[in-house]
Amino acid sequence: MPTRRIFVRGRVQGVSYRMWAVDEARTLGLSGWVRNRSDGSVEILADGPDEQVTELAERCWTGPELARVDNVEIVTADEAVPEGFEQRRTV
Repeated sequence: MPTRRIFVRGRVQGVSYRMWAVDEARTLGLSGWVRNRSDGSVEILADGPDEQVTELAERCWTGPELARVDNVEIVTADEAVPEGFEQRRTV
């Protein structure tokens, strides 16, 4: 079960997307983090069972109520993932 990086683009900053992603990931039992990117996107690093990571990526298309998601891209990541799921600072 590889770690995945999920990039979410659209109106995803300033709408509580990161808080929503933390809640969803924790509900699914995933480890990792979420952060805003300076290009206006949101980046998620998620690790856990393939089925749950795929479910998180599917839920990302909806996001919180005020979000408008235009694109969700999933790529395999080769990075150590901390236990739990946290919100990180913008990069």
